[in-house]
Amino acid sequence: MQVQIPEPWISFLRDVDKALKEPVEVHCLGGFALSVLYGLPRPTGDVDFIVIEPATASTDLIEIAGEESEIGRRHSLHFHRASVAEYPEGYKARLTDITPKDFRKLRLSALEVHDIVLAKVARNSARDRADVEFLADKGVLNRNLLKERFENELRPYLQKEEPGVETMQLWLEVILGEARERERR
Repeated sequence: MQVQIPEPWISFLRDVDKALKEPVEVHCLGGFALSVLYGLPRPTGDVDFIVIEPATASTDLIEIAGEESEIGRRHSLHFHRASVAEYPEGYKARLTDITPKDFRKLRLSALEVHDIVLAKVARNSARDRADVEFLADKGVLNRNLLKERFENELRPYLQKEEPGVETMQLWLEVILGEARERERR
């Protein structure tokens, strides 16, 4: 899938690509991924990620493009490890390559939209709920698929099951359910 990464992101990412010594793949989620793939208008100053491959490249990437890095300060953007995110077990098989064609070392892979939503369940902030509402309004979420992935690929692995279950039930009922349909009419 070829996507257009807008400024200021593309300039930042080009500088990161040029600064890397070895190839690195970054599994992205959050506002950056939603902006690139679905046009989320909420500004964000970081590229949230859950995995860097190879894992040994994590320190190098943060030194090159973390919040305190020279490139990060110059662009007022940075890479950030999402520490709260719990994500579906099978997410890797559904990654979308969003790497610009001319990049040589930096590879960007975004989680599939349902997997991004599921990674927001544990935190359940107001911003997370707004992002899920935005995606529901765009019509890119399938309620049944989201519920199935939650039950099969996330719920068994949640550190705190009860809050995650409550959040998912709320999102399925209010954001993606019949109450949402009645509001639209």
